Amino acid sequence: MKKTTFSTAQDCEAAFYEALEACDLEAMMEVWGEDEEVVCIHPGGPRLVGYELVRDSWVQIFASGQRLRFHLTDQSRITTMMLSIHSMHENLMLQGDERTRHTVACTNVFVRGASGWRMVVHHASQLPEAPRSVQSEPEPPKVIH
Repeated sequence: MKKTTFSTAQDCEAAFYEALEACDLEAMMEVWGEDEEVVCIHPGGPRLVGYELVRDSWVQIFASGQRLRFHLTDQSRITTMMLSIHSMHENLMLQGDERTRHTVACTNVFVRGASGWRMVVHHASQLPEAPRSVQSEPEPPKVIH
């Protein structure tokens, strides 16, 4: 089976989120590099290394039946000819409900190869809780001489 050629890292990333929202395992695995160097860390989960472990994690996630939508914010990208690193916030919503349920910090890393761009790292982690109260005056900086 011939894999899709993604001409840009952004195209690959868009396909990743489309597959995630559709719970489409085949489309999800199309975006990933196929070697044993791929890494995936889901929020609160272990570091998964290798194509099969990454694939198995998506099988489990999609089996839950929960349909999510993602709104990406605070995006930052660093791109060279062969590497693209994307950092952002994933704002998760249930499909059919526009209220944000959860926000995670996410980094996606893409590598350009003979068959176009492929994801090699997806790392999503919980954001720390916002402080309950904000001080009225910030503490003066501590200076050490």
